Amino acid sequence: MDRLIFVYNANSGGINTALDIAHKLLSPSTYRCNLCRLTHDTFTERSAWTSFREKQEIPILFLHKDEYEQQSAPTYPYPVILKEEQGQQSVFLSATDINEITDVNALIATIENRLYQEFG
Repeated sequence: MDRLIFVYNANSGGINTALDIAHKLLSPSTYRCNLCRLTHDTFTERSAWTSFREKQEIPILFLHKDEYEQQSAPTYPYPVILKEEQGQQSVFLSATDINEITDVNALIATIENRLYQEFG
């Protein structure tokens, strides 16, 4: 595996970030990006996620959906975690998988289990 690509179900940019923060504050149950909710609190990245991310040996790329769509055709429902091997992308964790996860520690465990399955 060359790298993992995390694609958030949110657009990049300051205005979009402000709108996302407002949405998280005013109506968290309807916020549309569970990957954002799992990896970030309202204003910052969760410390458990930062720690996990920083210790990874596999390169990781984080993109908002508009950034991803500038590079690739939108093929997958967002959020999604893709694995890239020799330039070919496939689903590592689908939107359905991500949306079933309830907290950052469960996300980390799921990713670690999948990586273990890939590399043994």
